[in-house]
Amino acid sequence: MLFVCYPKCTTCQKAQKWLEEKGVEYQFRDIKQENPTEQELRQWHAMSGLPLKRFFNTSGLQYKALGLKDKLPAMSEDEQFALLATDGMLVKRPLLIGADFALPGFKPSEWQERLDG
Repeated sequence: MLFVCYPKCTTCQKAQKWLEEKGVEYQFRDIKQENPTEQELRQWHAMSGLPLKRFFNTSGLQYKALGLKDKLPAMSEDEQFALLATDGMLVKRPLLIGADFALPGFKPSEWQERLDG
């Protein structure tokens, strides 16, 4: 599994601790050092089955600074993917990526369900 996070984010720290307590093996990736590519984001979005908006860090400073709350609805999916690929701080984190799933954000019940499934 791939665990994509921002090490200074407290939610990411909680998620990492949760994974370690469960004994889950994962590859760690710092989203600020290695931003997801547009291709990765497209693949993860498809695997997630979620609306693309769920991949945006809507509480982030960058999201607010760019006024994306108002701009996103008018943007095409291609434009949204391209934008997400420009800055890891725009991407919802942490992300847990498995062979057939992608979970943006840390919801312990969702993560547990995936690990059990």
